[in-house]
Amino acid sequence: MGVSTSSPEKGPGKNGIAVVMVDFPPVNALPVDGWFALADAVRAAGRDPRVRCVVLAAGGRGFNAGVDIKEIQARGPSALAGANRGCFEAFAAVYECEVPVVAAVQGFCLGGGIGLVGNADVIVASEDATFGLPELDRGALGAATHLSRLVPQHLMRALYYTSRTATAAELHAHGSVWRVVPREELRAAALELAGEIAAKDGELLRLAKAAINGIDPVDVRRSYRFEQGFTYEANTVGVGDRVRDTFGKEKDERDEREGAQA
Repeated sequence: MGVSTSSPEKGPGKNGIAVVMVDFPPVNALPVDGWFALADAVRAAGRDPRVRCVVLAAGGRGFNAGVDIKEIQARGPSALAGANRGCFEAFAAVYECEVPVVAAVQGFCLGGGIGLVGNADVIVASEDATFGLPELDRGALGAATHLSRLVPQHLMRALYYTSRTATAAELHAHGSVWRVVPREELRAAALELAGEIAAKDGELLRLAKAAINGIDPVDVRRSYRFEQGFTYEANTVGVGDRVRDTFGKEKDERDEREGAQA
């Protein structure tokens, strides 16, 4: 459990790849320490002169379920501040990684997961992958910056306001997902693309990454930090806690009603 870095099994096209794996059962909702560990792992992989491409992957049912809401409920403002800082560092680490980052996404990619893949260079997704920001249902705001990198502006707003999700196929149609494959083929597809990237000259790849980031029309770090200010405001006035306190209760109430009807 946690964050680990490995090299893929040896073989043609596998040199120069680092796989950063995230595994926080049951749903990859990362605690504060997990976000910082992820940031450290991605930055370290990017600094390694032997690495020319990083694959960001996750174990379990889904790629990422965002922050650990239960930790925030238990620890209060200190955990909220820590989660905000941790997400900021993890998203920035992916964006600023010195080499290209390929995100391999299966199942759900929610909240903080959008921040990660929105800042990745390329996304490969399984057929069952879904992407969304349930922030308004969780008492927080943020990552519209990154969702805007995945879908057009008006669709981003509709998804944000409704907390609905988009499928991998829909994002592929918008051009933000490179390839959609069956879940059992996800790792191989991500490594295949990473291998093609890693076959390029390592020094030139690093220059290319810096050049592409330099022409981005939006400063993703500043844009996301601006959004986070409204999360702090929501928490200060109490609306954040009010909404977070409903987390999980609707499902419990529905289960109780269905049990009574049985």
